[in-house]
Amino acid sequence: MALSSVLEENIRYIEEHLPVKDSFDLIYRHLYLGKTKAFFLGVNGFCKTDVLQQIISDLQNPMYMSDSHVEEIEHYMNSKIGYAQVSLSDSWEAIIRNVLSGPAALFIDGFAQAIMIDVRTYPARGVEEPDLERVTRGARDGFVETLLFNANLIRRRVRSSQLVFAMHSVGSESKSDVAVAYLENTVNRELLNKLTSTLDSIRATALTMGAKSLEELLLRKHWWNLMPSMQVTERPDVACSYLMEGHILVLVDNSPQVLILPCTIFQFTQNPEDYYKSPAVGSYFRMVRFLCIPVSLLLLPLFLLVTAHFPDNAAAWGLLSDTDLTPQRLFFYVIAVEFLLDLFKYSSSLSSGKFSGSLSIVGGLIIGDIAVTLNWASTDVLFYAAVTLLASLAITDADFSDAIRLYRILLILAAGFGGLTGFLVCIVLVLLSIATTPTFGGFSYFWPLFPFNGKALGRLLFRSPTSRAQPSKVWDRGEVH
Repeated sequence: MALSSVLEENIRYIEEHLPVKDSFDLIYRHLYLGKTKAFFLGVNGFCKTDVLQQIISDLQNPMYMSDSHVEEIEHYMNSKIGYAQVSLSDSWEAIIRNVLSGPAALFIDGFAQAIMIDVRTYPARGVEEPDLERVTRGARDGFVETLLFNANLIRRRVRSSQLVFAMHSVGSESKSDVAVAYLENTVNRELLNKLTSTLDSIRATALTMGAKSLEELLLRKHWWNLMPSMQVTERPDVACSYLMEGHILVLVDNSPQVLILPCTIFQFTQNPEDYYKSPAVGSYFRMVRFLCIPVSLLLLPLFLLVTAHFPDNAAAWGLLSDTDLTPQRLFFYVIAVEFLLDLFKYSSSLSSGKFSGSLSIVGGLIIGDIAVTLNWASTDVLFYAAVTLLASLAITDADFSDAIRLYRILLILAAGFGGLTGFLVCIVLVLLSIATTPTFGGFSYFWPLFPFNGKALGRLLFRSPTSRAQPSKVWDRGEVH
């Protein structure tokens, strides 16, 4: 709907569609620019008050007006408002969306356009290193909840004329800003067009959980697909490294997380720590991290399978110090310890940083010792469970680690109730669940293993020197579906 050239009609429209008289954070002023009536509208706390005061003070200064009336709004805006970010708008939908996002609106009697003055400022926390992606050396900054700040962190690292931030609005009520970042000369056009059309066609009320809500709206998964289908990062250096390799970044306002498209399973095994160390050391720790994945998934289920159903083999291999334990008690021990470890991990992650370390150490020592004394666990089970926990913590991506944990619990239940047959059947189901994990754009989840790309696979498995770390051209991943 277009504006009216009559100021009083525009004011009535504002009062009908915005709670300007009821909501304390909406600020408005009736002004005079010489003898021309005007109306100001903005959101308290979103506007830089000192800049606004200076602009309005200048506009009301008699020495500023060559005559007593505003004759032409575009000429008036260009000659009288020295602030950089100003524009004209004649659409009520665009004006209301912009005002609720931060910019202020100035309506002038006699004109069917409003002057939008972008003096917005948002409450923001400091740019700090994300807790889940810490490194011993390297950059200490991280994405925050302000979209503009996140775009600046990327632009600061990639000062390319090809870098584009395309803006979209998602959510019929929230009108959340979503920016798609890509390099014009390397982006996969088919993937970009599919992402753009999907964002514009999303029917949702609001992105209440920011990037996580958008992730679930972009790609619908079945309940049996536990593996993450999109990589998420809070580190600008990680996001920029993928950007330079032809990936697309999706930034959501009010969320410190950035989505990276397309995605493969091997991306969850990478860590920026590898690139802040020498190539040999980085490759070694990358191999350790790869080894932690099967250890985290299979160690406890295999321990239960062998000790409970093949006691002769367990005794020959020295897996148990107490050979009198029945299969039922071993199964109970493993389930109880698995629950306790998840409880420690969850409680320590949610508790204050001042107490989380002490909570984990004291809780593990005291509860573990008492559990053994009360026959709720055994020292052997505690040992294998502790190794499993350490292997899980070594996996970089939290969503990937959580999926491995759920698969591990299923394998434990299958080994406990079904023995070797149940374990093998569950292994097949786990592999099918991973293999059928969908990705946005229909790319292979196992690239570069399938379709095979030896050079790209080598770069994923081993830390290459900086001179050879990035491909000379964008990796070919196949067609977009």
